Amino acid sequence: MSRMVNIKQFFRFITVDPVNLSIKGKLLSVVSCFTAILVVAWVTHKFSASAAYPIIVASMGPSAVMLFIIPHSPLAQPWPLVGGQLASALIGIWSAQAITGTALASACAVGVSVLAMFLFRCLHPPGAATALIPILAGDPVTSLGYGFVLMPVGLNVVIMLIMAIAINRLVLLYEYPAVPHPADNKMHKDNILIQTSQYAGISEQGLEQALENMDMFMDVSVKDLSKLFTDAQLQSFKLYRGHITCADIVVKNVMTVEYGTEVEEAWRIMHSEKLNAMPVIDRAGRVIGIITWNDFFKFINVGANETFTEKFRAFICRTSGISSDKPESVGHIMTKVVSVLPESAHIADLIPLMSNQGYRQIPIVNNENRLVGMVYQSNLIAALYSERAIKLMTAAMPMVCDLNSASLN
Repeated sequence: MSRMVNIKQFFRFITVDPVNLSIKGKLLSVVSCFTAILVVAWVTHKFSASAAYPIIVASMGPSAVMLFIIPHSPLAQPWPLVGGQLASALIGIWSAQAITGTALASACAVGVSVLAMFLFRCLHPPGAATALIPILAGDPVTSLGYGFVLMPVGLNVVIMLIMAIAINRLVLLYEYPAVPHPADNKMHKDNILIQTSQYAGISEQGLEQALENMDMFMDVSVKDLSKLFTDAQLQSFKLYRGHITCADIVVKNVMTVEYGTEVEEAWRIMHSEKLNAMPVIDRAGRVIGIITWNDFFKFINVGANETFTEKFRAFICRTSGISSDKPESVGHIMTKVVSVLPESAHIADLIPLMSNQGYRQIPIVNNENRLVGMVYQSNLIAALYSERAIKLMTAAMPMVCDLNSASLN
């Protein structure tokens, strides 16, 4: 009986897929590895000055696996790839020439190369295999001396890096190199269609501290962990709340302005309608910006002998002359970076934007990116409160019925 249990546990262990990739993703990774190795070997062969030089080192194989299957891993980034491979090749040649005895030379090559990769922060596991090549290959490689570091290792690494950037970005559609970009430093040209992966319910500082407390290496970045936790929280919220979309709570027929609307007219609308913000749309109804009170005030510079009221009136009033030294249309003062959500988005997607990022209103667009309306904080609060009240009433109904039955009896 115990033997059967052990067999079941063994088969359960080997059936666990180590990578969470679809069939399409796995096939693309296989083709990517094949193409990269083929190009690396072919180009290196063309640049080889002599037939004595090997055209490719064996460690390019595991490097390809890391670059095209787990490209977001910190161990697969450009500096670990380049620094780890070159430092290990250098140490491997030194170990083969300076130490007699295959066992001791192999141990020193791997140990010192790992130490060097730690010190230079370029840990790349295939680099340890590169350090072993001069020792195991013998004279055909050691006779090349330290030139082995540049040819073929150096050329292999450069070509592999170029292939990794091209294939990951153009074929696999991964962001490689996976360099974190703080949201505050991003430069946007168009409006942003917000995805749930762009915000995190758990701070990156907290994740970094949690990883540090584990005192073990996790082959995943803080950014990926943040996205994972955020998506898990949102999915749980959607399951709990049901399918309520932005289209269910959007306020339609909202006031809008266009790029060429005069500043004075825009201010009149916002002041009379008591609006904090208005979407700016083009003739096709697509959102190209948003205008808030702050967009008016940021151009006001009050001098020593001036008042804010005087300066503001002068700013919003239309210039009578042909030329002007101040913005005259909404397009010159609007905020061009606009965060929008599709009308099919779940209301859970609104919560981090309004609670964590401070948005008071979010423009909602259709599948053609045309403005449908706006969702305000009050709409979201009302939707959450109403649904909660309905659930409480539904849960209380059996109890009320029981009390009524008891009173009648």
